[in-house]
Amino acid sequence: MPTIRANGIDLAYECHGTGSPVLFVHGFPLTGKLWAHVVEPLHLDYKLIIPDLRGMGLSQPSIEASMAAYADDLAALLDAVGETRPAAVVGLSMGGYVSFEFYRRHRKRVAALVLADTRCEADTAEKARDRAAMAARVQEEGAVIVADAMLDALFGPAASLELRAAWRGIISSTDPTGVAAALGAMAARPDSTPTLAEIDVPTLIVVGEHDALTPPADARTMHEGIPGSRLAVIPDAGHMVPVEQPEAFSGMLRDFLAELDR
Repeated sequence: MPTIRANGIDLAYECHGTGSPVLFVHGFPLTGKLWAHVVEPLHLDYKLIIPDLRGMGLSQPSIEASMAAYADDLAALLDAVGETRPAAVVGLSMGGYVSFEFYRRHRKRVAALVLADTRCEADTAEKARDRAAMAARVQEEGAVIVADAMLDALFGPAASLELRAAWRGIISSTDPTGVAAALGAMAARPDSTPTLAEIDVPTLIVVGEHDALTPPADARTMHEGIPGSRLAVIPDAGHMVPVEQPEAFSGMLRDFLAELDR
């Protein structure tokens, strides 16, 4: 994967196609591989920009991170690939938190939003403390403890053992520094509930029917708060919709993007 220097960090990314730009933002503690299944059906019509966020995948870790830092990294990536047009921003889970921040900080660069398996609320004080405790453990024991703690909640009941094992391996290999920094960033993230009413771009909200981490009720809250947004609940999927139901997700995304071009 090529890399760019963004805000003092070497950021790894993939770029496919030459059409209207679509920026993909993966969740925690995942990588751009989350979006592998969208490349084939979409790359002939769109420019797909798929980074590994700082500290994850092949991107360089930093001791500290924030939603603002992730968002500014993405803006620097768009600059580096010569993309000045507003992009459709597709974020899953923590990638949704980053997408909200990107919208606030770089509004003119956003043509549309796809918020997948995420929520708008900030962490409770108890959840933030849990993340801090997990971050301390990760620094001592490695990212495998996050993989083991999250794996059952990431997937719906229909997900295969092979799929679960593959992502356990990806998560377990993530740099502990990057994982701990991301946990801190999520704990400190702002409440995006006030942002909902301000969003004035086409917005698609997607959630897996069996998502245990950010359930359909969270998606409905965003749908009710974002004017003109659409809500899609994907059957037989948990939190990892793009890899659990790749055809359904890619088809829905293609239809949404095609309407933007009309």
